[in-house]
Parts: sequence; C-alpha cells; structure tokens
Amino acid sequence: MATLVRNKHVVQRTWRPMPTIVRGEGIYLYDEDGNRYIDSASGSSVVVNIGHGVREVADAMYEQSKLVTFAAPHLFTNRPLQQLGDIVAERAPGTMRNNCRTWFGCTGTDAVDSAVRLARQYFLAKGQTSKYLVIGRWQGFHGNNIAVAGIHGHTFRRKPYYPMYQHTPHIPPAYCYRCPFELTYPTCRLKCARALETAIHQIGEEYVAAFIAEPVVGAALGAVPAPDGYFQTIREICDRHNVLLIVDEVMTGWGRIGHWFGIEEWQTTPDIIATAKGMSSGYTPISATIGKEEIWQAVEDTQIPFLAGHTMNQNPVSCAGAIASIQYVEKHNLMENARTTGAYLLQELKKIVDEFDIVGDARGKGMMCGIEFVKDKATKEPFDPKMKVSSRFEMECLKRGVSTFPCTGCVEGVAGDMALVTPPLITTPEQVDEMLGIMKEALRALQDELL
Repeated sequence: MATLVRNKHVVQRTWRPMPTIVRGEGIYLYDEDGNRYIDSASGSSVVVNIGHGVREVADAMYEQSKLVTFAAPHLFTNRPLQQLGDIVAERAPGTMRNNCRTWFGCTGTDAVDSAVRLARQYFLAKGQTSKYLVIGRWQGFHGNNIAVAGIHGHTFRRKPYYPMYQHTPHIPPAYCYRCPFELTYPTCRLKCARALETAIHQIGEEYVAAFIAEPVVGAALGAVPAPDGYFQTIREICDRHNVLLIVDEVMTGWGRIGHWFGIEEWQTTPDIIATAKGMSSGYTPISATIGKEEIWQAVEDTQIPFLAGHTMNQNPVSCAGAIASIQYVEKHNLMENARTTGAYLLQELKKIVDEFDIVGDARGKGMMCGIEFVKDKATKEPFDPKMKVSSRFEMECLKRGVSTFPCTGCVEGVAGDMALVTPPLITTPEQVDEMLGIMKEALRALQDELL
C-alpha cells in the first residue's frame, strides 16, 4: 500500500494513503509501484464504460486539439458539437429519437442543474409561472452542487449544507429489498410510484414542474433498479398533471444496462434526460441535457437565451472524445456484452449472498450491479454506521488488487452499507470470475472481523 504523503494538492480522503495510478489498460489500472488493480467500479462510480487505454479516443481528441481546442460557446458552434448532437438524437429513447436537442456541459451535476433550469424555463415560456418545484426521491443522488443537494435525497451529502439550499418535496424510493411501505411486489400495485400522485395532489400541480429519478439508483442505493411497470406508472402520472419527467442517466446511459439509455428497459420516454460519465467513458469531462424538441422550441420562441452553462460548455475536444467513445461502444457491440456478461455477474453475486452471512442482497441491471451488507440476514438489520463496513470492504479489496465504490445510507439515509460492482462493459465472464474471486477473499477477511 502507498504511504501517506502530504502534497500541495487536495484529494478527497486526505486521512489515508492513496496509490498513484500511472497507467490503465482494459479493466486494469497500474500504480507507480507496479501493482495492478481490477477497476470493478469503472472509475469513480460507473464511468469508464469502454475500459482504459483505448487509443481511438485519445487519437480523436488529439486530432481535434490540433485544429481548435476552445471556441467561446456564447459566440460560436463547432463541428464536433454539431456531430455529437446528431449522434445523441439518433440514439435517444422512444419518441425523443430524432425529436430532441442536446445542451452539452461538463459534469453530471451540471447536466441535472441544466435539466431543472430547462423545466423551469419551459413553463415560464408557456406562461405557467407558478410551476417551479422538482419532486425527487429519498435515497436518490443527482449531483454535487448546493442547488442539486436540495433536490436529491442522499442524506449524508445533504446534511452539511442543510441551511443553504432550497428544500424540495421527496417521495420514497422504489426499493423492493427494503420496501418503505412494507409491501411486496407485485401485490403492492407499485405504491412507490403512486406516491408521486399523492405528493402532487398535496402540493398542488400548479406548483410542480418536474419529477426526477434514476432508472437504477447508483451511489445512494447501490444499484437498485425500479421494478417492472414503475416508470410506466410514473409517466402516466406526470402526463395527467402536466409534470415533466426528468430521468437521471448520468450512470445508466451509454450502454451500461444494455441500452443506449437505461429508461428503455421500462419502455418509457422521458421529457428531459441528464447524462454524463459513460458518454466519454471518463476520457474527458462532458455531459448532456437532452430535451424534447417541443420543450426547446418553446424556450427558443421567447428569444431569451437558455440561462445555464459554464465556460467550458460545448468544448470541441471533449465532444470529439465523446463521439469516439460512443462509436467504440457500437463498433464492439458492448451493449450486448453488458446484457450477457452483466446477467452472469448478477448470477454470481447472488451466489455470494448465499455464501456470506454479511451480504444480504445482490441486485442490478446489465453491468450495473451491487451488494448490500447486513448484520442479520433474517431481519435485514444494518451494521452500525460507525463501523464503516462499506469503506472497510473497499480497503480489503484494494489490498488484494480490486478497486471498488462504497455506498452508505440505504436505510433511512443514515445507516446501511453497500458496494457498487460495475466493471467496464468490455469485461469478460473470465474477468468477472477473477474479480469476484478477489472480492470473496476480502469478504472472508471482513466477515471474520465483524462476526
């Protein structure tokens, strides 16, 4: 393991040593001491869809950088931007396909921020000025700025900034393993979805602009997919009450669960999509806010600019990198691999549930899976948060050569430990076996400590 050195830069976890990564190839990372790590989280929670070290992406960015690296987005457009807009439109889900426009930003957080701004600006354009609230879900996560903290439902990330953001309404998550209504699917009749209509009634639909949700909840619930029928019901409720449906595809987009966009698994068309991460596979920062044509047209008709964005929006080098990454997914049929190898990954994770007393659940869709730790399988009692079980699992894996992404807060936002298992879409079944073999060693060591 690396030694703790105080540098002049800031890392997220300053209290522990962090290996210095110098090279990546496929699903593997290598540090300066020659140690190899399987990147089981695809970077920092579901980013590197195509794996590390893909020359085509680096070459595309280099070729663009020789032409122009920056064109002021308030004055100019550029060729990669135009091409990427067409590529997104051709792959958008449902009735959005070739019937949408895309605003390109830098991060998943600002994609969500722009989605919320777009919803508000749309209703202003339509003369429905009272519609401004965005309903979110508890145990959902949508980014890391102050405004978005008021919308998402990740308690740990909200609490430090509680006095600083605008509070918005929330409904319970679609979380069958710990159903907040203590019901069982499908006899529950999707009470978790119908809770949205209750919230709209209680608030007044004249105030509600949008509802936002992740198809598969990532960082806040450890890869929990909505049950079948959930988003179809949500779509019907939104339509009845003139509420826009914003789908957060920051993690689930670009092939991660076997479709260009995860919402396709539920045969549902949203009004607005926020996406990032796998769009460029982490080779360069870029994000996208995709809206139906009618929404952008209403805003355009006001002749008021879309009031969002940052200096580095629409960067031509980033757009070129995203194009190359998307083309790589298509060329190598990685969505099919996400479905088939992802099914094998989930199958093997469910065996881990049977094998270890401290693992209570395995869940996921495609190559976006996760496990949940429990103190007692029968009661689903979580470990005391002070024990930091997910972080300890992370360190046990790291010692053995697997990088993971720990999650906390699945139990009422204050307890519960999980780990995302979301390797690159290029991963083979043999590599799944290698990765899970190491994870089992880490689980045995952790279980011996805990029980």
